[in-house]
Amino acid sequence: MNDSSIPLPVTAVTCLEDRAHVERSAVLDLAAGVQRLRLGPVTALAVDRTLHAAFLPTGEQEGAAPRVLDARLVRAWTPRAPLPPTGDDSELRHRIHALEQEQLAAVRHRDRLEARLALLGRLAADLLREVGEGTGRGEVEHARWSRELDRVDAERESCGEQARAVRSRLVKLATELAEAEAALDQAEEEPAELTAHVELTVEASAAGRAELRVAHLTPCALWRPAYRATLSGGTLRLETDAVVWQRTGEDWSGVRLTLSTARSALAGEPPRLTEDRLTLRERTAEERRTVDVELREEEISTTGPAAAPGLPGVDDGGEVRVLRAAAPASVPSDGRAHRVGLGVFETSAGSEYACAPELSPLVTRTVRFTNGSGHALLAGPVELVQGSGFAGRGELAFTAPGAPAELAFGSSDGYRVVRESEESRASAGITQRTVVTRTVRLHLSRFSGPDEHDERLVTLRERIPVSEVSAVEVRLRKESCSPPPDELDAEGIVRWDVALPPGGRRTVTLVYEVSAAAKVAGL
Repeated sequence: MNDSSIPLPVTAVTCLEDRAHVERSAVLDLAAGVQRLRLGPVTALAVDRTLHAAFLPTGEQEGAAPRVLDARLVRAWTPRAPLPPTGDDSELRHRIHALEQEQLAAVRHRDRLEARLALLGRLAADLLREVGEGTGRGEVEHARWSRELDRVDAERESCGEQARAVRSRLVKLATELAEAEAALDQAEEEPAELTAHVELTVEASAAGRAELRVAHLTPCALWRPAYRATLSGGTLRLETDAVVWQRTGEDWSGVRLTLSTARSALAGEPPRLTEDRLTLRERTAEERRTVDVELREEEISTTGPAAAPGLPGVDDGGEVRVLRAAAPASVPSDGRAHRVGLGVFETSAGSEYACAPELSPLVTRTVRFTNGSGHALLAGPVELVQGSGFAGRGELAFTAPGAPAELAFGSSDGYRVVRESEESRASAGITQRTVVTRTVRLHLSRFSGPDEHDERLVTLRERIPVSEVSAVEVRLRKESCSPPPDELDAEGIVRWDVALPPGGRRTVTLVYEVSAAAKVAGL
């Protein structure tokens, strides 16, 4: 086997949710017969059992294509290259590096001074020879000779003093550097670097060139979707990006990048079955006489994975999605986030100013549009940009192709909402039912500038309780609401569309009652 290694660069990467599938290729000059090849180096994090190597015929190979008889990863520890310390290194290593740099600069300065001293010495000898020759010829120039000799002597004395100071500093630097290196030897040990190579045993029926393709999985790489939404008038421009992190030990330069939502790490075995025992018992007399109820907050749930702390996973709607970068991408192995463009589309968008005063007094501009990208939009963060510039960050939920979506473009400072609520309780004499009446008043004001003259529609949303038992009834008193609500859905959400002129004010009143039978407790 040849000890020299054949380069095996990364040409294509499929980045998964928590790992990457790396493809490498190289064109080899093969001799006839069985031979062993050493290729690399490759990342030492490559998963051995996923290593796959195969030859592709290039047209120059006569007969059958070469065969890969054996492929394996061989790892070895090698000393690290003498590189400058980084932010992760200790202060002692930074100190040694600074002393080495200062020592190198002092040696160069000393060499320059010594060369200048030698040059001044030759100049002084030339002046003395000129004095002797001029005196012999009867040429007496006392003033010039004295001036030149004084200048040369002063320069030699200055350079000599500087050279002595530099030599003294070099001695001190050598002592400090030796002490620092001794302390480093006792405190730290320079770790070796783990490198890996691919060793192949191949068989070729005839000499020629053939293209080799090697693939394997590697950890320490992941991606997440991200977006940038630019709103201009009634048009929304949505840019889809992939944020890629990787620290595999080698850079990806100009690779074909593919992003996949496949979860190869999930187990494929069914869950174990356990017994679930159900028991029945007779209700007590007290339980038959009363019905315990309670008011609870219930979030309107939607399909999709549950939220998890930390970096969220990729929500693909339950189906594996594959996205491809529009151009060759380069991702260095530094563990930092790098954005790779996937696509962009523009669509018409409608917007509304909406407020839910029970949750927040802010009026938010909500933009609704249709997914016209041709592929599903995965859930991810969105950078929001309007005509005035960067407006903030939002979040886009999973959106199928052609499905509607919405984005919140922040709150508007030109509105103020004040919410007031009151409650009254009464009992009916005949039926002995308890009736709780709640009144909610919403005071909406608009503060507009001198250049605003048109009305603006603001959507207000409030909620009323939804009963799950027949003993408790909830009724919206539309005759007492002012103005009557425009919509009441099955989830108990009441909606008003309020038109406000510049500087206008409106008050919206909501009245509903909760009626419970006498045997209901806990209301």
